[in-house]
Amino acid sequence: MLNFDTGSVVDTEFGVGIAVAGQQRDDFYHVPVDTSVEDALREMVEATWHAMQQHAEDRRQYEPSEKHAANEYLFLPVGSPMVVPLVDLHNAKNLPTRSGILDNTNLVPLISCYFARLTDAQGRRLTALHRAAHFKGIVTKKLIRFFDDTLKMVEDNIFRLDKDFDLIIDSEHLHIWRPLSFEILGNLTPALLAAVQANTAIIREQVPFVDFDSIQHYASKHPRAARYVASIRTQRLAGVDPVKLQQLCQKTNVEVGRDDDGRLVVAERHVLGFLEVLDRRRYEIELIPEDPESFLAASRRKV
Repeated sequence: MLNFDTGSVVDTEFGVGIAVAGQQRDDFYHVPVDTSVEDALREMVEATWHAMQQHAEDRRQYEPSEKHAANEYLFLPVGSPMVVPLVDLHNAKNLPTRSGILDNTNLVPLISCYFARLTDAQGRRLTALHRAAHFKGIVTKKLIRFFDDTLKMVEDNIFRLDKDFDLIIDSEHLHIWRPLSFEILGNLTPALLAAVQANTAIIREQVPFVDFDSIQHYASKHPRAARYVASIRTQRLAGVDPVKLQQLCQKTNVEVGRDDDGRLVVAERHVLGFLEVLDRRRYEIELIPEDPESFLAASRRKV
């Protein structure tokens, strides 16, 4: 459920995100608009929520190691470390106002997204964002417009809103409709790389029989491995059997050894494969007797 009443909106804000040069973050600005734009933004929010509800039965929590469809209803709690930049925008009290930002030809190419922030009659806020790649932005075109009884050529700045948003944030969840847009708008890859050490520490506590030093070093430099580490952190790890883990590695062509303390050690060239095993992505089946086959799951769900 959405923790917001779209039928009792009392305030609507519009704004844009501007990419900060040389930094992996955006600055957000409030842009004043008239009531017709506010109406359009509320319609977009309703269209987005309606589309999500058509897929409510398939709703599931976002996992960074999954490969997602272009449109898929996923969610994350607002307390997740993966949603910090977007939740900060949602909670921001007073955004700076830039009324002429859409006329600034130097800033327009840096627009990363546009957003709406709505407040309902109970004081609850909803924030919706749309990535810049999905709208046509500011363009200069030759247009024909009526002046008195004649048509004349004019040049104008056109900003085109889309039909819906990529994601919606309420006080409890971040609701994702376009996973790729969420990852880009949330600067997810650098965030996951930065979180490798903390995520590895959590995994190490539950799987103490593995030497994670080389794994942590590799994952801190490779985005795909960092995604696996973030996903494994949320997996059920208590009770993982070291013998069965080693056996599954051997069956799925992941080389592991043992150090002097008896811990499993993974060579750098097999770190990604080992993480795939721990994330329940490498598996073996034997439909043909004495001819086992090993596979890698691009996506996995429990059945």
